[in-house]
Amino acid sequence: MASAQQRLSSIQGHLQAGDSAARKALLSKNPDDIVITYATRTALTKARKGALKDTTIDDLLIALLTNVREKSKLDPSLVEDVCVGNVLAPGAAYSARSAVLAAGYPVTASASIANRFCSSGLLAIQQIANQIQTGSIDIGIGVGAESMSTTPDSGPAALSETVRNHPIASQNQMPMGQTSENVAGQFEITRQMMDEFAARSYQRAEHAQKNGWVVDEITPIKVKVKDPKSGEVREVVADRDDGVRYGTTAEGLSKIRAAFPQWQPGRTTGGNASQITDGAAAVLLMKRSRAQELGQPILAKFCGATVAGLEPRIMGIGPTLAIPKIMGKFGLQKEDVDVFEINEAFASMGVYCVDKLGLDVAKVNPRGGAIALGHPLGCTGARQVVTVLSELRRQNKRLAVTSMCVGTGMGMAGVFVSEH
Repeated sequence: MASAQQRLSSIQGHLQAGDSAARKALLSKNPDDIVITYATRTALTKARKGALKDTTIDDLLIALLTNVREKSKLDPSLVEDVCVGNVLAPGAAYSARSAVLAAGYPVTASASIANRFCSSGLLAIQQIANQIQTGSIDIGIGVGAESMSTTPDSGPAALSETVRNHPIASQNQMPMGQTSENVAGQFEITRQMMDEFAARSYQRAEHAQKNGWVVDEITPIKVKVKDPKSGEVREVVADRDDGVRYGTTAEGLSKIRAAFPQWQPGRTTGGNASQITDGAAAVLLMKRSRAQELGQPILAKFCGATVAGLEPRIMGIGPTLAIPKIMGKFGLQKEDVDVFEINEAFASMGVYCVDKLGLDVAKVNPRGGAIALGHPLGCTGARQVVTVLSELRRQNKRLAVTSMCVGTGMGMAGVFVSEH
């Protein structure tokens, strides 16, 4: 009998392991909490091939922000600021402000741009949240958006001689593919490990898509697509992530040639790296007390975010610094977290981050990540939030951590609590 009781106590201990004081504190509800009352994204479609290939950044933003205005049922005159995370678009500040106005928000609604490369979408959310927390504004929208079709990534800009001669600053001239190979080589991430990681991303994305899990994430939008051969322009509805390759296996991926044979060890391929993609995502934020006053549904609480720096040459491992840092600020252990969303810039960094942090693979990117879905640079940080909130609802779980590596040698991470 004593043995059975001991086993029962052990099982109960495991079940309660994630119910720590730190987790309980984050799950508590306070009037000053920064909450998300609406969250959505567009479909993610292949750059230069998909449904969004001819949609400029301003039209992408107009479609998304119009949806937020209409579906949130919030008086648009209450929105004081919209921060758009974007990396590539020239004149992005003009596009952001113009899109806000064209989407039906009054002239009292301001706009700004946030750029921290791959984490720009999360940075935009953080900046809106910080303004609300300090009383600068009451209500705002954090957005991530990128049109890699109409504004392709041309790589690092020309840098000064001082930078080129600096042992660390000069690393920012490295193409991202090279940094992936640096991670694979330095940390002994094999090609097989990378292909297995990538295959799992595709398989999970396929499963999620086939089972309709992502439907509540995506706002279908009407866009115009031009046939490159005939020049014919037709209107289509972009409502589906088109980068998900059904039936992908590690064995199939192993047959793909190295994408960057000029850099050793040459393990990164078009099959185990993130796809070049178009897309946008948005979240509406305010204090809990304001949401209750306005009768807005509360989807989640934004607890906070942080950033950590490292050598640009191995930028992909940024989440291994940012995740422990943000969890340390809240006193969290990895057992407290229900879902981790880590941006899959490259499988090399994905493998390393999961292994280094000792994460339960089942908790990491349950719907797949950027390898299968695509990585519109400025969008992904916000897209991850939309995805993870939907996944927490599906699992009936509560606490999530999102994290991105940043091409110039940083990692960023945020903590969110679902209130489904």
